[in-house]
Amino acid sequence: MGDRGGGCCPPMDLFRSEAMQLVQLIIPMESAHLTVSYLGDLGLIQFKDLNSDKSPFQRTYAAQIKRCGEMARKLRFFKEQMLKAGFSPSAKSLGETNIGFDDLEVKLGELEAELVEMNANGDKLQRGYNELLEYKLVLQKAGEFFTSAQRSATAQQREMESQQMGDQTLETPLLHEQETTTDLSKQVKLGFITGLVPREKSMAFERILFRATRGNVFLKQVPAEEPITDPVSGEKMEKNVFVVFYSGERAKNKILKICEAFGANRYPFAEDLGKQALMITEVSGRISELKTTIDAGLLQRDNLLRTIGDQFEQWNLKVKTEKSIYHTLNMLSLDVTKKCLVAEGWSPVFATKQIQEALQRAAFDSNSQVGAIFQVLHTRESPPTYFRTNKFTSAFQEIVDAYGVAKYQEANPGVYTIVTFPFLFAVMFGDWGHGICLLLATLYFIVREKKLSSQKLGDITEMTFGGRYVIMMMSLFSIYTGLVYNEFFSVPFELFGRSAYACRDLSCRDATTVGLIKVRDTYPFGVDPAWHGSRSELPFLNSLKMKMSILLGVAQMNLGIILSYFNAIFFRNSLNVWFQFIPQMIFLNSLFGYLSFLIIVKWCTGSQADLYHILIYMFLSPTDELGENQLFPGQKITQQVLLLLALVSVPWMLLPKPFLLKRQHENRHQGQSYAPLESTDETLLSVANNDSHGHDHEEFEFSEVFVHQLIHTIEFVLGAVSNTASYLRLWALSLAHSELSVVFYEKVLLLAWGYNNIIILIVGIIVFIFATVGVLLIMETLSAFLHALRLHWVEFQNKFYEGDGYKFYPFSFALLDDEDD
Repeated sequence: MGDRGGGCCPPMDLFRSEAMQLVQLIIPMESAHLTVSYLGDLGLIQFKDLNSDKSPFQRTYAAQIKRCGEMARKLRFFKEQMLKAGFSPSAKSLGETNIGFDDLEVKLGELEAELVEMNANGDKLQRGYNELLEYKLVLQKAGEFFTSAQRSATAQQREMESQQMGDQTLETPLLHEQETTTDLSKQVKLGFITGLVPREKSMAFERILFRATRGNVFLKQVPAEEPITDPVSGEKMEKNVFVVFYSGERAKNKILKICEAFGANRYPFAEDLGKQALMITEVSGRISELKTTIDAGLLQRDNLLRTIGDQFEQWNLKVKTEKSIYHTLNMLSLDVTKKCLVAEGWSPVFATKQIQEALQRAAFDSNSQVGAIFQVLHTRESPPTYFRTNKFTSAFQEIVDAYGVAKYQEANPGVYTIVTFPFLFAVMFGDWGHGICLLLATLYFIVREKKLSSQKLGDITEMTFGGRYVIMMMSLFSIYTGLVYNEFFSVPFELFGRSAYACRDLSCRDATTVGLIKVRDTYPFGVDPAWHGSRSELPFLNSLKMKMSILLGVAQMNLGIILSYFNAIFFRNSLNVWFQFIPQMIFLNSLFGYLSFLIIVKWCTGSQADLYHILIYMFLSPTDELGENQLFPGQKITQQVLLLLALVSVPWMLLPKPFLLKRQHENRHQGQSYAPLESTDETLLSVANNDSHGHDHEEFEFSEVFVHQLIHTIEFVLGAVSNTASYLRLWALSLAHSELSVVFYEKVLLLAWGYNNIIILIVGIIVFIFATVGVLLIMETLSAFLHALRLHWVEFQNKFYEGDGYKFYPFSFALLDDEDD
């Protein structure tokens, strides 16, 4: 539940969840709001919804929640406007530190009305400004059409006069008419329409005009040099200035409809050149005036938004707080007298005094004549699970909770995960060079955690930051296992002394175990550097890492079975102690515990016995002599006894428990009698153990119990084999990581170094760095993390962990920042 535990919790705070109690609060109406507010500050009570049968609109404080929702909408509007203006709300609020809810509602309404009016005026001015810019562009471009046409007409007139063509004149120069007439009544007066059309629609626009008028128009287009802001949509787009010449009203009406359909903006235009110049001057002046007005409006708007931004976080928190208070009040039951509210909820036992003090303070501060009543209720309902964690332990607890929340006071794997999870990761990731790289990256997050915790981070960065202490532990353990493997980016070093081995002859480059002789004391810590780079390295490391994986796996599985014993003792389930814990320990250790013992004996004695042969023939031929595979006296008899115990433990797990449960059920129902009430703790413990004993009032089905126990027995027997084999992934991933490091070092870095070329060397170093970071530090880290996660969730936790509880979610204002707006 985050960091509310303060400081570093003692181990028992994590091993069992906090003792919980169901409490009832009777709160006077006049102090209800303040009481819930103080309890939200405390954050140690999870309220139950006593009005679950009512819809949200039928509850007492529905109107207040609606007001809060409207205020939240206004705040979201303010935030959108601030982001649109290019700045974010201030992290630290300025101005008034304590504003009433009603006053805040009025103020937000006034600010919204003022901002909406500013936006409307600004949009209106901006649209006019954009229209004037388009109009000016039309005047300039269309004016060029008429100027060019006038020049062409003048030139043609002079040419016609020089050829003595009589009184012929060119009445429509833009259409380049070649024929003249002396009958003025037959001359046609052409009209024209000017405007802008989006460039992407210009071809279709021209084609539709031609078809609609059957070619009886003349269209002239020229593209604008820069994108133009459209007055209607407000978006920048590329446009063409056009002039359409037509004849007749019917053609004009068709052209206007086509312009409207294509979103072409039309503007008036004078044919006279003098009027054109005057219009351009007038439009330019209006543009300048509008620009000044718009800038002044934007400055005023920005000042208002900055004023809002200085207090935004305070207002937002106030609205969230009030909304959460009224949501909680709606969960309380209204007394028939309508003078008090009744609340029920779960709280930790240790918080009793703090809750009572908060109730007393609320009654005093609200001037209530009657104080709130606090009482503990007895119940058979299973309580929520609450672990007090801090910033270090919370990430490890989240790893466990991602699989399933522990049921009430069940043994918590989170305690052991703090050590076992990073250690198993490090067994697969062992390289102290890569571990140092991970540690440096993690220290960056830890050093800057105060600054980063108050910022909005991306999903991946947020996840990495949240698990910074997990990654720190993983990197520290990786440095340790890397020193054990003696690997620094796959390169061995003589850190703790000189190698104990030397070459016997000149064939050192091709050295094997035969070619190496021991010349000094054993290397004091980790793998001797002489083993690296020799042909004997792979078999040696294979043997070391494979056997170490089995030892670690068997040890962790034994820990899981021991924790199942603690669960059985705590929940007073003697059947699980005798018919689950004991036979499981016998079965697992008769086979794989014995194998672990043989591995240690072989390491200590230096024997050449074949452990595979011993274990296989322990089943196939338990009476045969061991010969050279004998590691200690009496080994044959020991193996026969262990095999017999393993075979006996299977029916021991299967048969007695169902029959004893049936007998207990029959004895319980033979003499129905009254019994004294149990205490709260005893009741909760008995409820938590319902999976073993069943409910008294339910029908006992022997066949179901027997089948369930059969499945459980088969699952454990087969799981003991498969889980042990699954731990070999520690060996496989460790070798894979080591071999990848060797490939990048030898085939990239050393190969580039061998060319004696600075450019090739730089390229090789860059490739090596990117390969190391991308593959070994990111992909391999993620792979080892997921495999360590699987080993904990499946191989470890399935021995004892039910994980069918539900989390304690108290009403707390501290959690409001994690919620969406």
